[in-house]
Amino acid sequence: MSATPSPAASSAPVRFGVMGVGSLGQWHARIYSEIEGIEFAGVFDPDAARAKEIAERYHTRAFRTQQELFDACDALSVVVPTTKHRAVAGAALDQGKHVLVEKPIAVTTKEAEELVEKAHAKDLILQVGHVERFNPILEVLNPAKHHPLYVEAIRLATYPPPRFGLLPRGTEVSVILDLMIHDLEVILSLVRSPVTEIRAVGVPILSKGEDIANVRLHFANGCVANVTASRISTEKQRKIRMFLPDAYVSLDYQNQNGKILRKKLLGITKEEIPVHEGEPLARELRSFVQCVQTHSEPLVSGEHAAEALKLAIRICQSIRQGQS
Repeated sequence: MSATPSPAASSAPVRFGVMGVGSLGQWHARIYSEIEGIEFAGVFDPDAARAKEIAERYHTRAFRTQQELFDACDALSVVVPTTKHRAVAGAALDQGKHVLVEKPIAVTTKEAEELVEKAHAKDLILQVGHVERFNPILEVLNPAKHHPLYVEAIRLATYPPPRFGLLPRGTEVSVILDLMIHDLEVILSLVRSPVTEIRAVGVPILSKGEDIANVRLHFANGCVANVTASRISTEKQRKIRMFLPDAYVSLDYQNQNGKILRKKLLGITKEEIPVHEGEPLARELRSFVQCVQTHSEPLVSGEHAAEALKLAIRICQSIRQGQS
């Protein structure tokens, strides 16, 4: 980022808004309403009744149009279907607004690159909602010190409920872009090495795209990662474990706890990681607010998210090429 004067330099608080207040966007609205030192300007949703309901719940304004929300905000969360990310986030950036867009950043790498270029051209913050990076349990890992040799990530979820006139949430894209991309982004941030080989399988069950998938990734530095994602499970599970040169780490994102086994001269020691309480989404939005106020680089920038998207798309292509 350049040394552009930050919005915090003025006496007026930075104005934040939410574009889309469905199942996830409503929580963005709640959190903004709780953050001190900002102005929660309001929300917009194509469903005017829903926008009114959420605005009343969090004591803010429901705007009649997307443009009215843009006009009232300095920064906003874009929480709309993935297929609309490029159009809506792009329009916000065009009008000089800082943006937090939910993951994945876009549907295609071209769309992702366009959003990144827009943000750079206007010197704007573009953060992407890879919320798992803000899970406090990940604080036990330091990418500068820990160098994974083998990683295994499992992410299971039940199928999203039906919505009148709409596809179930997230199913407009493959489970790889919907769920697995969380783990792909985390793994890329830890391994920090190019992917050299992809072996993937996946099948659609209830959706047009894959509902369950598994991939084995080989990295240039020798690390191997095995990643599984499913949205047709009967249970919810979000875990990652990894072997380091001198330790084994097992983390549970959902329960925010884990354990570390360390190799010592006289054997192996076991350390239980205490529960790290903290709402990841609240941590993510507070980080976005701070980045906007100080004009600093987000933990998950548009560039980082674009790299995760590129890998997710390569995995989807590998699966479909294997099926042809």
